[in-house]
Amino acid sequence: IDPETLDAALSEALRLAYLKTPHAAKHARVELDPRAGSFTVWAQDEIPGEPTEDDPHPAPTLGEEYDDTPHDFGRLAAATARQVISQLFRKAEDDKVFGAFSGQKGKLITGIVQQDVKDTSNVHVAVGDVEALLPRREQVPGERYRHGERIRVYVVNVARGLKGPEIVVSRSHPELVRRLFEREVPELVSGAVSIMAIARTKSAVKANTDGVNPKGALIGPGGARVRAVMENLGPEKIDIVDWSADPAKFVAAALSPAVATGVQVISEKNKTAIAFIHDDQLSLAIGKEGQNARLAAKLTGCKIDIAPESQGE
Repeated sequence: IDPETLDAALSEALRLAYLKTPHAAKHARVELDPRAGSFTVWAQDEIPGEPTEDDPHPAPTLGEEYDDTPHDFGRLAAATARQVISQLFRKAEDDKVFGAFSGQKGKLITGIVQQDVKDTSNVHVAVGDVEALLPRREQVPGERYRHGERIRVYVVNVARGLKGPEIVVSRSHPELVRRLFEREVPELVSGAVSIMAIARTKSAVKANTDGVNPKGALIGPGGARVRAVMENLGPEKIDIVDWSADPAKFVAAALSPAVATGVQVISEKNKTAIAFIHDDQLSLAIGKEGQNARLAAKLTGCKIDIAPESQGE
C-alpha cells in the first residue's frame, strides 16, 4: 500500500477516534508528523451567528484552530481507530487486486489447485496471492482437480463482492479452447485462419487466406499444436472440422469422425436436419453416451437426427 493511502487511512482513523472522546469538538483535522512519529488534532469550535431581520437563523461560523490532541485515547476510541484502519487497508488491498484482474477477463491464466475443506463443491485456484473460484457449473464432468496441481483456466468474470474481489474461472467455457489454440497457432492471431464455432472439443475452422489449410494449421507439424492444447484439456480428444455456410455440408463435417453419406435439411428456419450414416459407423456418429452427436448439434446449432444409410435409400 502506498504511503499516501496509509497516511490518509491513519489520519481518518485518528480523527474518528478523537470524535469519540469526551468533549470533542465537532470540527477537527489530524496532522501527522512522520519524522517525530506523532500527530496533532487541530480542532475548531462553532461560533453562533448574530440573528438579523433578513437572516433570523444564521449558520454558525468556525473559530480559529487550536491544538486539542488527547493525551490518551480511551478504549472505545482505540477500537474505532483499529476498525477504521483495518477496513481502509482491506479496501486498498481489494482495489489493488481488482485493478490487477479487471483486465484479465476473457483471458487464460495459470493457477494452482487449492482444495477447501469447508467448500467441497467448488475448487479454489491460487493465482499469485489471490484465490480464484472454479464453481461446479464451470467444471468439466469427470475431470479431477488434485491439490497442488497447476492448471490453465479461463477468466469468466471479475467483480466486487461482499468479501472483496470475486474472480470466477472456468474449465468448461468454449473460449478456453480458442485461447489455448491462439497460444499455439500463429495463423489464428494473424487472421489467416478463423475458428467459426466451438463446442468444447469440437472446433469448426475456415481459412481467410488462399492456400492455407485451416485444419492443418491447427493440427500443426506432426500434430504438435493440437497435442499441446490437449495437454491442457486432459484426456479429451480434439476434433477439428471444416466450417461451411451450407448447413448440410456443415452438419456432415460436424459428425466427424463418422462419415455421413448424406444430409437432408428438414427446416432451415427451425434448424433441423437428418444425417444418414453408414450402418457400421452409427455408433461412431452417436459417440460414447451420445457425446459426439451432442457436440455436433451444439457446434452447428442444428437439431440433428441420425439415421442409418439404408433408411435414407
